[in-house]
Amino acid sequence: MPDPAAAAPSSSLLLMQYLVPFGMMFLIFYLIVFRPQSKARKEHEAMLKALKKNDEVVTTGGIFGTVLNVKPESVTLRVDDNVRLEVERAAIARVAKARPA
Repeated sequence: MPDPAAAAPSSSLLLMQYLVPFGMMFLIFYLIVFRPQSKARKEHEAMLKALKKNDEVVTTGGIFGTVLNVKPESVTLRVDDNVRLEVERAAIARVAKARPA
């Protein structure tokens, strides 16, 4: 008659059977979600640090403007003749390639 203790899998083997799939799911989630977000955030921070006077930018609200002044926490934009807006630096979404007519 076979020994039941010899046929039963060890607890560490059972633990590995459950942990390996969770580890793989976490790795896939990291590669699909966290890594691209981190890369995009670093690129956006580098763009904000590189802002300078006369850059054409677009805010997160869709406002096109020209940078007049860059402060540590804010940026002053000229959006039209005699119209200036001071926006938070993080509100700059991107540097525009060409301003629409």
